[in-house]
Amino acid sequence: MLLINNQVVEQILDMKGCIEALDIGYRDLVDERASYRGRYDFFVPNDDPKLMYRWGTMEGASRSFETFAIRMKSDMLEWPEGQTVEKYCVEPGTFCGFVMVFSTCNGEPLAIINDGIIQHMRVGGCAGLGVKYLSREESSTVGIFGSGGMARTYLLAFNEVRKIKKVKVYSPTKKNREAYATEMSKKLGIEISPVEKPEEAVRGSDIVATCTDAIQVVVNDPALIEPGMHLTCVKSNEWNPEIVKKSDLVIKMGRATMNLDVGQIRIGGEAAVVAGNAEEIKRIANPKVDIFSKDYPLLTDVMSGKITGRTDKNQVTFFANSGTQGLQFASTAGYVVREAKKRGLGQEIPTSWFLQDIRD
Repeated sequence: MLLINNQVVEQILDMKGCIEALDIGYRDLVDERASYRGRYDFFVPNDDPKLMYRWGTMEGASRSFETFAIRMKSDMLEWPEGQTVEKYCVEPGTFCGFVMVFSTCNGEPLAIINDGIIQHMRVGGCAGLGVKYLSREESSTVGIFGSGGMARTYLLAFNEVRKIKKVKVYSPTKKNREAYATEMSKKLGIEISPVEKPEEAVRGSDIVATCTDAIQVVVNDPALIEPGMHLTCVKSNEWNPEIVKKSDLVIKMGRATMNLDVGQIRIGGEAAVVAGNAEEIKRIANPKVDIFSKDYPLLTDVMSGKITGRTDKNQVTFFANSGTQGLQFASTAGYVVREAKKRGLGQEIPTSWFLQDIRD
């Protein structure tokens, strides 16, 4: 059994390997050799009306990696001024999330992995798959909304599958967008310009990605969208639904999480339950826009040839990067465990600690 922290994951999981692992996982899904459960959140109101506890899980299995994985996270949430969602565990600046990985060959617990690096990489990697299968091959200019971890891995993924030459980044905080531009320009060796207005990030871009923590619409004006663009997101509320509706081809990463259980609702485009009354539920700043709720063709449909992807250079494609999260962790964590064993990385702990002689 291995304990694998973020520093070890960072040594192992570059974006090339991440996209390859995800591609394998989704090929497994096409071939009926993989499955998943989407994200599921459990909210518990706090005595402090500004705070809310949230437990989140997602799980999946990939037979090519011979792994089952479950990702778990424990967050305290607050919504300052109803504009963004802020998260922490114990105190601001610290977080709790990990992936448990098991062998599908003998049930053995294989690893416990910090989820921080994997989380950012697998979301960015999926956005990269969207660009690989849906954007114009000559796409070279990117507009990015946001300057955090997802904005970084999205750009890494785009640069992995397309020859990116120019990037425009918008973030409402000048210091953050300038720091992002400096860091990512140095890392990728490409021109990255911080811009002062949101529309500047959109105009003239081949690929536009929203990578924010906003709970409001980020790109609102359909007139900004130009022929041939590829659009993508992190959250369900970042794009005006009219932009999605007018796109020539809308493809989703995976099926919408349905509300099947008694007491289950949708919060931020994902399934959730709340251990609280109606008044306490109202504390949650649930975005009014949910572009993930509709049924669209899936990326695996494009990968398998079941449906045709982009057919014209002037088509506007929209990739809703949501769904199948559990499979993403099975694939990327499976890859990390395999490489950690090859390279002798991670901290060994006795597997016997996780086994017992009592059952049923």
